[in-house]
Amino acid sequence: QVQLVESGGGLVQAGGSLRLSCAASGSLFTINRMGWYRQAPGKQRELVAAIITSNGITTYADSVKGRFTISRDNVKPTVYLQMNSLKPVNTAVYYCNVRGVDGLDAWGQGTLVTVSS
Repeated sequence: QVQLVESGGGLVQAGGSLRLSCAASGSLFTINRMGWYRQAPGKQRELVAAIITSNGITTYADSVKGRFTISRDNVKPTVYLQMNSLKPVNTAVYYCNVRGVDGLDAWGQGTLVTVSS
């Protein structure tokens, strides 16, 4: 099993920045992908960004390209989401997700990001 602990959410004004962290523990040997999703009120959960742990290849939602950066520390292991130029529309609960080559699909408890106008 894998446990994920997220941190870094909070309240920020539009144009500000936040950095989310997600620390993984447990059976980590099969993890090959770490990512962040978000769910805004009344909307479906959507992918924000993901990174392949072996080679660092990243993917982003079009709406965050150029403003958000995903990175990982394979030693800890932890995945980060640096969010710059935040907008009120970015308000959501952000969830950490890890996937493994054996079908592992684990989720964090979520951290709330609120962007005020």
